[in-house]
Order: sequence, then structure tokens, then C-alpha cells
Amino acid sequence: MWYETATIYQIYTLGFCGCPHHNDGQTVSRIKKILTWKDYLKEMGFDTILFNPVFQSESHGYDSMDIRKIDCRLGTNEDFAFVVDELHKAGIKVILDGVFNHVGREFWAFKDVRQNKQNSKYSNWFYIDYNRESGNHDGFYYEGWEGHYDLVKLNLKNPEVIEYLFETISFWINCFHIDGIRLDVAYLLDDDFLKKMRTHCKEIRNDFFLVGEIIGGNYNRIANPQMLDACTNYICYKGLYSSYNDENLFEISYSLNQEFGPNKEAIYANMIMLNFADNHDVTRLASIVKKKEYLRLIYGTMFSMPGVPCVYYGSEWGVQGKKQNGDPELRPCFENWDTNELSYFIKRIIAVRSKTPELLYGNYRNVVIRNKQLIFERNLNGSNVYIAINLDSESYLCQCELYIETAKELIMETDLTVRNSILMPPYSIQIIRKM
Repeated sequence: MWYETATIYQIYTLGFCGCPHHNDGQTVSRIKKILTWKDYLKEMGFDTILFNPVFQSESHGYDSMDIRKIDCRLGTNEDFAFVVDELHKAGIKVILDGVFNHVGREFWAFKDVRQNKQNSKYSNWFYIDYNRESGNHDGFYYEGWEGHYDLVKLNLKNPEVIEYLFETISFWINCFHIDGIRLDVAYLLDDDFLKKMRTHCKEIRNDFFLVGEIIGGNYNRIANPQMLDACTNYICYKGLYSSYNDENLFEISYSLNQEFGPNKEAIYANMIMLNFADNHDVTRLASIVKKKEYLRLIYGTMFSMPGVPCVYYGSEWGVQGKKQNGDPELRPCFENWDTNELSYFIKRIIAVRSKTPELLYGNYRNVVIRNKQLIFERNLNGSNVYIAINLDSESYLCQCELYIETAKELIMETDLTVRNSILMPPYSIQIIRKM
């Protein structure tokens, strides 16, 4: 399927487009801004965009009011359909953020409950107790997402809710021609709902991509042949930055081997993982690494490991942003894109990955593990590439099992010979292939 080799660019849409934080009711076609970035994204090598929530909401997009209407701060349904069509013409696929666990207090069905209480025909769309009082003095109590009562939990066991959501997905596919959905807080979604949703989507389009947000636990619970195609790789997200900051590459190599290694206990060897170094919910990579030299190495590792890489907008230039400073810092508006040494490196490694089947489909095996050096192998049908990483400030001659008389380093396109050792320059990543 196309998504197995995708390179995803994630955009928090309301922030990217410079929308006011609270919905002011004014319709402005800000979503068309993405088309001014189309050539830049193609030049970088991104072939898929993940749009975080684009539907009518009170503020941040996850407090939905109407999930069949593009947020007026972004424009109209026609505006978004035009944008998707233009992106498709450029060879860029589109994934939408599907927020199906909860809605906002101004969601039309919940407004009816607030107005009509027990007489509302939508009471059983939510988890409501009319014998208790909410903190908002609604005259009833309801369940919110993890204690956030501006986010009202939907009853995904109710056939009417399921029918409404499935009709909404069909609407998105038919109206906007989207290529997939990222399921927000997928770890909280009902298993039967996910199974039915997969059947619904795949009957419309067999290559429709379903990826779930999951933080911890057993990813196989929701990413499997009966439910979702892929899930977010939070295990390696943490290991990517902390192994470099702690100068302990055993950490990320352990996580990669645990997930994808050659042993029978590899837990996600047959799963598609969405790999990322940061996103709209966490501190940006450039604000969390201890040395700026690590940025290239971390992205190089991410693009070389099994799975689908996803880059958060602006982070390819090393933009900073700390979670403790609030959402606006994590989700800013950029008037123009930037290019620098980091973005050039990411562009280069995207190109290498796209032309290297071993990186797209190959198995994973650790070859050499040191605190500051790591060599791992990606093997596809007997053809190997080796990723050699040195996070030290000094060169290192790494002894290894490899003997390759004629090899090429793919990032810099240089010829070399590997005779049981690899010379690793300081702060370097090399992708080595037998020629």
C-alpha cells in the first residue's frame, strides 16, 4: 500500500494558518495558504500531509462543534476540497485528524442535551447521569476526556453514534477525497467500533490509511489486521532524544530491537509504526536536545529505522518550542518556510530512503552497540544496508563484523571499503551499501 513508503509532513492547521485561538465566527479562506507551500514540500520530498483538526470547533480543533463543516477560521468546505484536489495533482496525499472519542460542549447534539435534558433524543449519545451535577451546572453530569469537561465523551457503543460517524467518514471521502485518517486518542476508542470502522473504510477504498494515536501499552491491541493499519511510535520517540542526550545508544537500540529485531520476541516486527521526533503535543526536538549536532543524527536515525517517518512543520529547520509554554508556542504560524543545514540533510535522507528498498521494507538487526556508537542493519531478501552512527565529538574507528570490498555511503555518495572496521567522523551518520 502507498502508506508503507510514505513520508509525512504534519501540520497543526489552525496554528499554521494563523487562525484566532477562539472561533470568532468569521469565514476566512486561510486554508489556501498551504498551496503556497506545495512546491517546497515537493522539493523536500514529502508526499503526504497530516492535517490536525480542520473541522468547526470552539478553539483548538479537538472541541468539535460540527465535524462535517470546515472550521470557518480556515474557510469553507469548498475551499478545503479545492486544496486537497490541488495537493493530489501535485502527488501529495492527505490524512485528516479524526476526533471520534469526544466533541466540544457546543457540538450540536450535546447542545440539544443541555437544552432538553432527559427529553433530548441525543441523551444516549453521551455518558450522562441526571442524578448528579456537572462543574458547568448543566443540571446533569457527563463524562469528559480524561477529566477535561470541555471535551464530552461520545458513546461509541450506541449504533446511532456509530452510524453518524461512519456517514461522516463517507462524507469526508466523497467530498474531500482524503486518503486516510489519524485517529485521535485511539487507545480510548472501543474495540468493536474500530473493527467496524475498518470494514466501513476499506469497503469504500482498500488503500485507505488508518493510523491510531497510542501512547503506551500493547500496540497490537489496536494496530492489527482487524483494526488499524498503523500507530504512533511513542516508545522510540522517547528513546530517540534521550539516548542521544544521555550518550547511551543502548537505549534506542534496545527499543528498536524490542520492536523490530530478528528474535521471535520482537513485538511489532510486522506492524507499520508512525515514527516522529516531535509533534503538536510535545516539546519540539530542537528545544529538548542538549547539542544541536544531535538534530541531524536523530532525524537520520528516524528515517533509517523501520516505519513511516513523520516530520512536524518547522522542525525540519530546527524551530524551538516548549510544551510548558503552552500550545501557541508548539503550534505557531509561519509566513514562509526556511532552509538551512538541517533541512538540507532531511531532504537528502528523504531522497536516499525513497530509493533504498532496504530502508523501506527491510528487517532490523543490531550489529554494534556502544554508548556513543551504533551500527544496525536493514536487510531485504539478502541485500543489506548498514547505518553507522557516532554521537561523539571525536572520530571513532569502530571494529565490526563487516567486510565489504566495494561499498558506497549513500548520504554523501562516497565510495569506501569496509574491512572489519568503519571510520566514523564526529557527530556522523552513514548509510553504507555493498556495491
